[in-house]
Amino acid sequence: MARETLNREQIVRAAIELLDTEGIDGLSMRKLGQRLGSAATAMYWHVGNKENLLILAADEVWSEITLPDVPAVGWRPAARELMYAVRGLCDRHRWLVRVITTYYAAGEGMARFQECAYETFDAAGFRDADLDWAVSTPFMFVTGMAFMSGSEVAGIKERAEQESAAQPEKEAEAVAQINALAAKYPRLGASIQAQAQRGQSFTEQVDEVFAFGVETILDGLAARLAARSDAV
Repeated sequence: MARETLNREQIVRAAIELLDTEGIDGLSMRKLGQRLGSAATAMYWHVGNKENLLILAADEVWSEITLPDVPAVGWRPAARELMYAVRGLCDRHRWLVRVITTYYAAGEGMARFQECAYETFDAAGFRDADLDWAVSTPFMFVTGMAFMSGSEVAGIKERAEQESAAQPEKEAEAVAQINALAAKYPRLGASIQAQAQRGQSFTEQVDEVFAFGVETILDGLAARLAARSDAV
């Protein structure tokens, strides 16, 4: 595809597809050019460099989120919907958290989302600096959870489990180490035993932790509003 027939939107969309399949380390202007049938120099001409392309791709995917109607549903359901929407976005694009925590990836897509978040917590009654913190706190939790359950971390855990299954002596060594720690720290030991009895997969555990975290944060924000109202 000649440089004249390419445009930035096509390159960004192709970059998102490549990022979704190969991750940040797999993205290069050469691979992108091959995917689009063009030279790597054409990629640079349209988007500048890889860092700028990552920022453009990150901002583009924010437009995938369907925003809630805050006046219709109320602040708490809207906040919950936004938190789950960001989690879904990060699940679909496992590279996103790394980009937004590395670069200042602000643009139209993210601004649209942030405007709705500010509308949500403004409707709740937060003002001034409290409004900023009310917007930031839930989404710092979501992105932290997204990192912990992301492909890189989950992949490490999966590989460790596969290695243990393939090498029984390693599994036995790991179990012995866990048992020793559990004996030394009884509360930790009780928790490990309870988790084992529940028989949940890693994904199921993450889902429960996320749901617990969402409601706990929203409970805390609601309590803060109530306490402020009582003090007036």
